[in-house]
Order: sequence, then C-alpha cells, then structure tokens
Amino acid sequence: MIKVKIIGATGYGGIGLIELLTQHPEAEISALVAREDVGKRISEIYPHLEGFCDLPILDAEDPRAQEAPADVVVFSTPDRVGMYQAGDVLAKGAKVLDFSGDFRFTTQEAYADYATRHGKDPVHAAPELLGKNAYGLAELHREAIKAAPVVGNPGCFACSCILGLAPAAHARLFDPLSVICDCKTGVSGAGKKLAATFHYPARYENMNAYKLAGHQHVCEVERELSLQYGQDVRLTFTAHVLPLCRGIMSTLYAQMDKALSEEDAVALYREFYKDSPFVRVYGSKAPIGTNCVQRTNFCDLVVSVDARVNRLRIVSYIDNLMKGQAGSALQNINLMTGLPETLGLMRSGMYP
Repeated sequence: MIKVKIIGATGYGGIGLIELLTQHPEAEISALVAREDVGKRISEIYPHLEGFCDLPILDAEDPRAQEAPADVVVFSTPDRVGMYQAGDVLAKGAKVLDFSGDFRFTTQEAYADYATRHGKDPVHAAPELLGKNAYGLAELHREAIKAAPVVGNPGCFACSCILGLAPAAHARLFDPLSVICDCKTGVSGAGKKLAATFHYPARYENMNAYKLAGHQHVCEVERELSLQYGQDVRLTFTAHVLPLCRGIMSTLYAQMDKALSEEDAVALYREFYKDSPFVRVYGSKAPIGTNCVQRTNFCDLVVSVDARVNRLRIVSYIDNLMKGQAGSALQNINLMTGLPETLGLMRSGMYP
C-alpha cells in the first residue's frame, strides 16, 4: 500500500484527489493538512465522504502531520508554497507532486517567465530542484515522471491545449506562428476561494473572456508544443468562463502548410496516442461534448480539417477538476510509485 499525504486538502484539487484515493486499491491517505477547518473531520466539511474518508484536518505544525508516513506528498496549494517545503519532504524519503506552477518548469528562466506573467516573484526558492523535476503530463513525459523526485502537475487549460495539438506539432503539420487556442471553462476552474465575479447573480447566464493581457498557462503550452515541433511555437490564447460547474472545451486552430485529409489527420492522432489510455480520438461527426468526459480522466479530441482554408481544427474536451487536476495527479502518483498508470482511474462518465 502506498501512502499519500495531502497538503491543502480542503480545496477543489485536494478534495478531488481524496475522492479518487478512497476508491484506489493500492493507496491510502496518511494525513490531510490545511490552514482552515483544522480539527474537523473532512467528512464534516464534505458530507458525501462520510464513511469513505473521516480523517481529521491537521495543522501543518501538528506532530501527526509532520510524522505521517508518506511515499508521495501532494501540495494542492497556491504558488510558492511547495517550493519552500519540497526539500524537507525529499529529505524524508518521499516524492513531491505539486499542483501549482512551482515545478512545471525545469529552469529558473522558464519559471521566471511564468511567474512574471502570473504576477509572482520571479525568483524560485528551490532552484536546486529545477532540472530534477518533471512536467506531469503523462502522455508526453511518462518515463521522466517515473524517475523524477518532484513532479509539477499541469495546468488545466495547458493539459487541454497540449494534448490537442501535440500530435500535429510533432508531425510539424502547421505554421508554428499560426496557432489559436480558444478555451472555455466552468466556474470551478477559479477554485474554492470566494470572489464577487463568481457570485451566483454575477455568473448566472453570463460568460466572458478574461486575462486577455496574458494567461499563465500559455507558457506551458508554448514550451511543450515547441519541444514537440523542434522550434518555437507561439500562439494566441483566449480564456472564457461559462456558467457551468466543471468542464473545459478548447477549440484549437492551426494553419497547415500542406493539404491533409481529415481521415489522415485522425489516423495520425490515433497513432500518436495509441499507448495513452486516457486520450480518445474522434472524427468531426462524433457527438462529443463536455458531458462525455465529466468526472473522468479522459481527454476527448475531435479532429477536423477545414479543407477550404487548409486549417487544422481540434476540439479538446476535459473535466478541469479531473484530467485538468486530480485525475492527472493520481495518474502521476501511479507512475511515481511504480503502479499501473490507469489504477483507480479507468471509469466511464455517467449519463445523462
């Protein structure tokens, strides 16, 4: 049995991972740590967990939290928390999985670019760990994740866009300066913290674009696509929030250099993801929507070609709290601990 300690256990990312781990046949939660609701059982805060997980919320300084055994410590925390504590975790023999942007980048320069866009301090507090970490998108970095002591879980928009465009980038199908990512997310993507813009009267029957000056996930998308392409890929990214609870739909466009049929594009994508059990590829007539991936770890890709203008169009669907967060986290935990990648995750959605 592997043991997992979750720091920041009461947010959406933490609770999502708890839900998955309670159903995992080879893992157990050793401790739940958070700043709020200390002393309460997690099932008091989230009653649907009654009888499945009734562990108490511990303060970070509580000896029970400090001494809890762990094979993996998960930081479901904001930026600049995990980077200060990762070294101590590694010294105790555990691995680190971080949900924030702290370890999504392998150089100080790349981290500084991300942090500056995100309005954070550009100086990383644990630069000695950069280069030893892995980017936690299993479909592209499976072997690195298995070996790395520290893994940075990908951003939700980044996961959707990278999976949607990686096969085309790898095949160099498009002009690397032509990519457009038009992305829409449910309200849960903003996290649990209250904000006036997510108050029900402000959100109901309302949708809007945001962060037009630059979204922090762009750094991840451009870096990963550039690695696949073999030269710099630059893109225009627009994020929208819709009055939905969960789900991301990313419509991705790229101008192709040569004519390609939709049939060949679908075949190319299926070949690229033939060993990736959580990516499903469809042609343009498939009736796919956010409901198909809701509460699952799947990424559904609808591949189409607009032959009239020779443009590739990919529609990428994920659940932002699953494949975009807790699902990818468990997929990474499985890889980090030598367990089958799909363990505890291979389940369909529920209809309707």
